[in-house]
Amino acid sequence: MSDRQTVDMYFDPLCPWAWITSRWLLEVEQVRPVDVRFRVMSLAVLNEGRDLPESYRKLLDGAWGAVRVAVAVQQDHDDAAVRALYTALGNRIHLEKQPTGPDLYTAALTEAGLDPALAAAADDPAWDGPLRASHAAGMAPVGMDVGTPVIHAPGPEGAGPVAFFGPVITPVPRGEAAGRLWDGVLLVAGTPGFYELKRSREVDPTFD
Repeated sequence: MSDRQTVDMYFDPLCPWAWITSRWLLEVEQVRPVDVRFRVMSLAVLNEGRDLPESYRKLLDGAWGAVRVAVAVQQDHDDAAVRALYTALGNRIHLEKQPTGPDLYTAALTEAGLDPALAAAADDPAWDGPLRASHAAGMAPVGMDVGTPVIHAPGPEGAGPVAFFGPVITPVPRGEAAGRLWDGVLLVAGTPGFYELKRSREVDPTFD
């Protein structure tokens, strides 16, 4: 295919697996005719009302800030701004292991060339409406039995649009290896009646 196609990936900044998938998609852009747009979903919204371990519940209670800041940028800025913010947030959260909070949000916004005052969105529930709308748009084609990342993509040649959870991978495939994985993922996702391919994870996320 010669024409570039737009792919949407829905992310929660706190998810390490989504972070790895996002870096893989940036590799895919270099070797396939794909342009990635990053969109916000929320693990806190997804897990509302669910019976969860206390440790995970505490993690989700602190997850609102980052997604509120991200959706505030998504609402009022272009796709490049969301991409830049996600990179700045992800580097700090996953690589540098910085705690979430005002200092992290302010630094990430500044690095992304955005108004650091947007960090105030983290504590403003007025952003929950747009956040829930973005989350719903991401999850609608895949259902609520999955988390992040969720990808919406044009199907392989001759197929309609497809949406799917994953892939869950580590470490990030690079170069043509990233492209081959994209080809395979798109092929299985575009196969009518295909729903699941899974095996147990035996390693933690590797941020190479």
